[in-house]
Amino acid sequence: MPIDPEIAIGAALPSRDLSWNASDVLLYHLALGATDERLQYVYERDLAVLPTFAMVMPTLRDTTPPVLKMPGVDVDLVSALHGRQELTMHKPLPASGAVTATSRIADVYDKGSAAIIVTETTTEYFTSRISIFVKGEGGFGGVRGPSTAVPTPQRAPDEVLTVATFPTQALLYRLCGDFNPLHADPGFAAMAGFPKPILHGLCTYGMVCKAIVDHFCDGDVTRVVGYSTRFAGVVFPGETLAVSVWRDEDRLSVAATVIDRDHAPALDNALLTLA
Repeated sequence: MPIDPEIAIGAALPSRDLSWNASDVLLYHLALGATDERLQYVYERDLAVLPTFAMVMPTLRDTTPPVLKMPGVDVDLVSALHGRQELTMHKPLPASGAVTATSRIADVYDKGSAAIIVTETTTEYFTSRISIFVKGEGGFGGVRGPSTAVPTPQRAPDEVLTVATFPTQALLYRLCGDFNPLHADPGFAAMAGFPKPILHGLCTYGMVCKAIVDHFCDGDVTRVVGYSTRFAGVVFPGETLAVSVWRDEDRLSVAATVIDRDHAPALDNALLTLA
């Protein structure tokens, strides 16, 4: 059995010593499409670090495709997709540093035709919960898991931001350490059921965060204390997103759709919390 919940749930994963410097941060920001419009993202002097940089910190030095082999888990990468991401910031990220990350398998859920594996990584700066959707691995009699829905306010969005991706974006973003061939290899993408390589979900996640920070916080990256979303659909490099935002004081409900494909969903059930 590729997933054994009794072994997996609660299993500790190897801790990792993470280190990063300004060059790593600059590359990440450039991969999100940052330009000299805001020098704080692309120039080392007074460099501001987007909180979503936390997503690539564990993989910065990786140069091979990820594998899904953990205690009680051994599944094929081609059947897996990033389903949901939750980020809680404990304090702002500095432009360089070193930290130890501890990780565990927090839960395994049975969605019938698929399974969801939830991993949790904690450092002094952040806690990240990643939900991995694995096609064809459900039906083992496990719990379905709690609802993570964030109700969209029943009114027009307060703002709709336009965020453009670029054709080579996935090839640049993968240099931040995510070498999954799904984002570069047309043959692998076809095996996964896509007509061509897709943009990393975490790249979309970071771009949307940046757009909101720039618009609502005037670039003050330290105000973000929480950011969660469900990856509702794929984005192909070169497409343009419409990011709808409903603001309730310091809670921003967010949805992102792909303008090029009749507003096909990209991110939904998203919530960004400001300090």
